[in-house]
Amino acid sequence: MKMILVRKFRVLILMIFLVACTMHIMIDLLPKLEKRAISSDGDLGCSCTHNTNEESQGWVKQRPKNTAETGWPNKHTLRILQDFSSDPSSNLTSHSLEKITGIVDKNEPFKKLEQREMIKDFHRKQLIQDGIINKMHPGSGYSKLAALFQHPLYRSAVPPLTEDDVLFNVNTDIRFNPKAAENPEWQNGANEGNDEEEFLPTGEAHVESYPNWLKFHVGINRYELYSRQNPAISSLLQDLTTQKITSVSMKSGGTQLKLIMTFQNYGQALFKPMKQTREQETPPDFFYFSDYERHNAEIAAFHLDRILDFRRVPPVAGRLVNMTKEIRDITRDKKLWRTFFISPANNICFYGECSYYCSTEHALCGKPDQIEGSLAAFLPDLSLAKRKTWRNPWRRSYHKRKKAEWEVDSDYCEEVKQTPPYDSGTRLLDLIDMTIFDFLMGNMDRHHYETFEKFGNETFIIHLDNGRGFGKYSHDELSILVPLNQCCRIKKSTYLRLQMLAKEEYKLSNLMDESLSMDKVAPVLFQPHLEAMDRRLRIVLQAVNDCIEKYNYNSVVENDLDSDLSNKTTKR
Repeated sequence: MKMILVRKFRVLILMIFLVACTMHIMIDLLPKLEKRAISSDGDLGCSCTHNTNEESQGWVKQRPKNTAETGWPNKHTLRILQDFSSDPSSNLTSHSLEKITGIVDKNEPFKKLEQREMIKDFHRKQLIQDGIINKMHPGSGYSKLAALFQHPLYRSAVPPLTEDDVLFNVNTDIRFNPKAAENPEWQNGANEGNDEEEFLPTGEAHVESYPNWLKFHVGINRYELYSRQNPAISSLLQDLTTQKITSVSMKSGGTQLKLIMTFQNYGQALFKPMKQTREQETPPDFFYFSDYERHNAEIAAFHLDRILDFRRVPPVAGRLVNMTKEIRDITRDKKLWRTFFISPANNICFYGECSYYCSTEHALCGKPDQIEGSLAAFLPDLSLAKRKTWRNPWRRSYHKRKKAEWEVDSDYCEEVKQTPPYDSGTRLLDLIDMTIFDFLMGNMDRHHYETFEKFGNETFIIHLDNGRGFGKYSHDELSILVPLNQCCRIKKSTYLRLQMLAKEEYKLSNLMDESLSMDKVAPVLFQPHLEAMDRRLRIVLQAVNDCIEKYNYNSVVENDLDSDLSNKTTKR
């Protein structure tokens, strides 16, 4: 009897399961059957035409599950386009992007993009120079920064770009519609009402429809991280301060806490929180390798690099972040989430995990939950654009007692000059540029640097990880200038710009003050730091003059300018 009941129970369960499966199948098939019935019956079908504009934007309201039907990528495809690496662990050798056969004009998409954006900005009565919107000081009718960027030294063109000179082929290396990654509220106002221009005749996305972080990526070439007139840089800086943050995680490696923040348009940035006030100096007993990483140093480094016309620092902007809504509530990093607590002063605090200063005693606290920090735009992902990490020949010992070889050997540069890649090309001169850049900031922490592997040795140095600059305004660390003093070499373009920035008309501190005043967390630097840069600039020029007296002008100053531009700047 029991066996019969068990069998009946099993049959009943099986029947219920089959009925449930049948109902699910019918529910899935019903909409398709209705569509077929409507399309086959002319009387039941709607004779009105569909709104093409709504169709083209349908992905905004409901993103398709099957991306193969639309040709658009999923979240992974978009997010893989970025990465940020300033650690020695990123020293990876790799192949460059595959070269696509066929001749493509690399400059054409960017020329159209820049022309359109500049016309729109002209109607908004804004001045675009060097990738940012230069606003004049209130009550003043003259902008020194705008005047600087009009100088011939800041208007020289890079050589014509070939396929080997650009990091990405816009029409072949990247085939997707990046607007699928953007929320409609973040799309450029320029694209509103121009849906018919968003796609090329080939069905590919037009470069103008790309999010700003992608425009920045595709604008990278052999000679510069971004062009002076690239309008996407100003928009990207705006995005860094306004885009909705959708996820947060800790960056692995490094000595101090850094967060990776992902935005609504799938762009990413490296967040360095505020650890010191503007007026605090590095304690005199701190070693350079245990110094704090300052968020405002990252912001100021980007502006200084741009004023020097190096354009080798990724865009950085300051931002106030809500620690509760924009970090704690959205992070999936359990290690980070566990470190949040409420301080005795009822402020939200956290400390994360890292080598230095990640403890309750060194917690980062908001007021009550607002924290200031810097956001540095990511470079392209390593899987798309490999970078090679080089050991700085003038790297410090990072030891409390030992000294590096260059500190005890006055002829050390002669050995470096005979070592690839410093024995040819512009690498040594680029290293001198970086030396001057670091000295003006007081940055002693330059142990490695990176280059894009696709361009080989004939390319610029990327100036990453500048957080240990602007630590002391009362002290000038002359050891940073050792590469210049030992090698006695400098680019003519760099030398002429430094001379300009030492004049009252283009005084470096005034230009930095004007440029930094446009950041959301201004004032970025304490006034003594600005004055220290003028003082250090005079020291650099004196070092170059000493080299010229010791050797001669042509042996020290390498002419990297064309003859016409050189004559114009000399007359001025």
